[in-house]
Amino acid sequence: MIIYPIEKIRSDFPILNRMINKYPLTYLDSAASAQKPNIVIDSQTHYYRNEYAAVHRGIHTLSTESTNQMETVRLRIANFINASKEEIVFVKSTTEAINLIANSWGHNFVNYGDNIIISEMEHHANIIPWQVLSKHKNIVLHYIPLTPNGTLDISRLSELIDNRTRLLSISHISNVLGTINPLTEIISIARKKSDTLILIDGAQGIVHQLVDVQKLDCDFYVFSGHKIYGPSGIGIMYGKKELLQKMPPWIVGGGIVRNVSLIQDTTFIDSPWKFESGSPNISGIIGLGNAIEYINTIGVDNIYNYEDQLMRYAIDTLKKIPNLVLYGPSTRVGIIAFNLGIHHSYDVGMLLNQYGVAIRTGHHCAIPIMNYFKVPGMCRASLAMYTNKEDIDRLAHGLIKVQHLLNQ
Repeated sequence: MIIYPIEKIRSDFPILNRMINKYPLTYLDSAASAQKPNIVIDSQTHYYRNEYAAVHRGIHTLSTESTNQMETVRLRIANFINASKEEIVFVKSTTEAINLIANSWGHNFVNYGDNIIISEMEHHANIIPWQVLSKHKNIVLHYIPLTPNGTLDISRLSELIDNRTRLLSISHISNVLGTINPLTEIISIARKKSDTLILIDGAQGIVHQLVDVQKLDCDFYVFSGHKIYGPSGIGIMYGKKELLQKMPPWIVGGGIVRNVSLIQDTTFIDSPWKFESGSPNISGIIGLGNAIEYINTIGVDNIYNYEDQLMRYAIDTLKKIPNLVLYGPSTRVGIIAFNLGIHHSYDVGMLLNQYGVAIRTGHHCAIPIMNYFKVPGMCRASLAMYTNKEDIDRLAHGLIKVQHLLNQ
């Protein structure tokens, strides 16, 4: 293993000290929601105790301080993904971000006869909004097909794209299979064929890959704070400035208007603020900013290199377990999907919990993937910056015990 301060990092995540059913917590469900370091937890407590006030609405000290903190985080996140602060919109989640794009851009710039391309490996949050839009606007949805090794058949993309393709919306990394989609190749194909816009669902990508939206040349990149060690209820929608300026707000109300008249149309402020109607999750924004600061302190390259080596150890360890079936490509990031012989994933997960091992089970909000592999569900173990070799060993030992129990 590379030199990496794993013990120091683990000490920064207080929940990892818990005992579950008299066993040390082995938390392998970070793809669902990552745990939070002290700097994130403490920053939210400090804010509520000492600085809380409404933002963008007051001239007093507390309001000014809160507003400045919120806008400082906006700039920090912009720098993290190489964007400008005017291109960063605060939302509550990846799901809300995709729905915002579908309802703002989609309903206003997509028309009868157009088509949108997604893939068979998408999370439901990147399928259902486009299905709803396709019904409302009478447009066609195309799907990049999945292959048996858990990658997409990118060769089919050129066949699917035409001059009526308005959007290609695709995940950076599969939330089930850990597949890293070749975004540079995909975007290059799309740009050659048409003026198709590119939306990247970065819910899993942001925490396992260095993201540079300028190099990617994507039009939208969306992710959730709780998957990148920040609080729940806060997410980010990156959009190119010229696109955001053209898009109308989706949720309207206070805080986003220049003028409201009972006779004339309401006029809105500039983006990104016109998309942030109502009172924002200020403490969540501050917490996310501190999560980004924590990641930068450790070093993104250090984290990704460590996780890569840990993944190799995990795959090698799990392959030794009899009757364990792995799903997904040989090269993957952060996520291991598997089943234990013929046993249902729920049974495996419930029994692992008796040994303090927390994994995810079920369809993972990706039923089309389950249908493709002809299984009702899968077990999913996911890694994070704080996962160590002992966690992998406890998972493997737990699976052997579970297999023995279920085979009796």
